[in-house]
Amino acid sequence: MMAVMAATLVGVISDTHGLLRPEALRTLSGAAHIIHAGDIEDGEALSVLRRLAPVTAVRGNCDRGPWADELPVETVVTIAGVHIAVVHDLSKLTLDAKAADLSVVVSGHTHAPARELRDGVLYLNPGSAGPRRFGKPVSVGRLRIEAGAASGELIRLGG
Repeated sequence: MMAVMAATLVGVISDTHGLLRPEALRTLSGAAHIIHAGDIEDGEALSVLRRLAPVTAVRGNCDRGPWADELPVETVVTIAGVHIAVVHDLSKLTLDAKAADLSVVVSGHTHAPARELRDGVLYLNPGSAGPRRFGKPVSVGRLRIEAGAASGELIRLGG
């Protein structure tokens, strides 16, 4: 009898701008890994997220100071065999997603949640989980990795 492998859940958050909402933390709890796509603005927020799961984070255009200088502008993380690029502003992605064998590209910056499949690559922007701005919803994302494939969902917070 073959063992059934459980899916790996990855929490995806961006543009917290110094505000880690309790409902965002509840939604991210239980994730095997958390990705923060920048505009954190408070290095302590990463410590809080690391209490929930390992964190991969990139620096956004609003992140400044010694703690932010330690963050890459772009990175690739492999989770459960799936290659995921993380960049704050998608227009600044330096990698060719197909050539780099990426399954997912995570970005933030726009505050607009978006999920799109392009040439077999999932592009996921969780929107903003921080202060409500620009009339956009407050949201986070989640990746589900199973059998070497990733799917994504957007989760609206606070009604």
